[in-house]
Amino acid sequence: MTTTPLLWQPSSERIEHASITAFTRRIRAEFGVALPDYHALWRWSIEHREAFWRAVWDFTGIIGERGERTVIDPERMPGARWFPDATLNFAENLLARSAAGDTADALIFRGEDKVERRLSHAELMASVSRVAAALDAAGIATGDRIAAYIPNLPEAIVAMLGSASRGAIWSSCSPDFGVQGVLDRFTQIAPRVLFTVDGYWYNGKALPILDKVGEIVARLPSVEHVVVIPYLQQSAGASDDLASVRAAQSWDAFLAPHSARPIEYVRLPFDHPLYVLYSSGTTGVPKCIVHGAGGTLLQHLKEHVLHGDLKRGDRLFYFTTCGWMMWNWLASGLGAGATLLLYDGSPFIDRGRVLWDFAEAERITHFGTSAKYIDAAKKIAVVPSKDYDLPHLRTLYSTGSPLTPESFDYVYQCIKADLCLSSISGGTDIVSCFVLGNPTLPVWRGELQCRGLGLAVSTCSTPTASRFPRAAKCAANSSALRHFHRCRPVSGTIRTVRSTALLTSSDFPMSGATAITSS
Repeated sequence: MTTTPLLWQPSSERIEHASITAFTRRIRAEFGVALPDYHALWRWSIEHREAFWRAVWDFTGIIGERGERTVIDPERMPGARWFPDATLNFAENLLARSAAGDTADALIFRGEDKVERRLSHAELMASVSRVAAALDAAGIATGDRIAAYIPNLPEAIVAMLGSASRGAIWSSCSPDFGVQGVLDRFTQIAPRVLFTVDGYWYNGKALPILDKVGEIVARLPSVEHVVVIPYLQQSAGASDDLASVRAAQSWDAFLAPHSARPIEYVRLPFDHPLYVLYSSGTTGVPKCIVHGAGGTLLQHLKEHVLHGDLKRGDRLFYFTTCGWMMWNWLASGLGAGATLLLYDGSPFIDRGRVLWDFAEAERITHFGTSAKYIDAAKKIAVVPSKDYDLPHLRTLYSTGSPLTPESFDYVYQCIKADLCLSSISGGTDIVSCFVLGNPTLPVWRGELQCRGLGLAVSTCSTPTASRFPRAAKCAANSSALRHFHRCRPVSGTIRTVRSTALLTSSDFPMSGATAITSS
């Protein structure tokens, strides 16, 4: 019989000051339940779904009107509707927690070793205000789609929040996508505005993309405005640079007529669409996956505040592109009061040191990446614990693929010994996680820490199981999904949905993540 090694145990002080500890105490006091450990809290969260999600709303300080009713038809899947009387605005919840004149960092950006920028909370709010005004002037209305073909720049966060403040629906692709890959996605949603760049940097090389943008826009007749961010040239785009792109103007020109002012957030129903993400496209054209504002916000704040112990003033980094759901997850860190650390480009600049330079210089507290990056760093013998001082780093996230036991060893031997290694697992279909970390639980070699609160996750390891024909597949039973992660029998393609107007139709109510089945 083998024993799985214990790699990390949280200190009593860390447990005492964790937000999930405070949340557990509140539940004990309010509902008179014992909850001796995390498993008991998890069990309570799925057996008392309505009480749990109301408690998460209150504990995380959601801005908006919750309403009296918590859920309609909770046993229906699909069909359950959560917080049917609630109204909120996603952007308001990410921005309005900071004072208007807050000069602390909100966004810190590095583009390889080429570009460094930072925006304060005040500068972020001012920029979002100008984007919102520009979208209003362009005639963008609630429910219109805004697309982005863009790197992980501050302008991506700004444009997304500006769109969300108006009730528009955001969808993004990374600029390394080919023309057809972008068209396979964006033609389904008929965007009216496209945010993009003149190019991007990768492994020290400038990669212009305006030729690709021109071809994409020529084949996207719904696009009325193309806004080009001058990432490569770092100045306003000259008119001849954009001449090959229909309806194009520079970022500066788009914003020039509009000065910063207080943002008038449009508060909308809890299940109003926020994001359109896409399936991988391995079985045909990628399928649209629509995520509602309220469910996305509530789920992300649960994960950031309770499972990640992300607090005001913390500094959250995730190595991601705008084509991966972890970008959407990262953006929500603003709602917990965190500073977001954004990086674009190769993670192996300067012999794999670039991300750790960033972590040390900017005092990153939560470092997120893929299991593949950790494995690659191990293979090229990157040893941050020897080369860097990382006293602020207390959580490391890994996702995208399974983290091997040997990579667990690498993290504790070569990155930091006192670290909550959170190997998390979720998906684009819920834009969040089924299995998560927990700062109050130990880390065992090769093992994920815990099931997410409010999600009745179970596993099946029998290869012949009728519902799960492949071994060791992680699944969630219906009660896990009855709150606001509900599968809907509609593919999301124009052919099946019939019209992009259905994205906001009352006959197609959405809340949280909406998993789409193929047609």
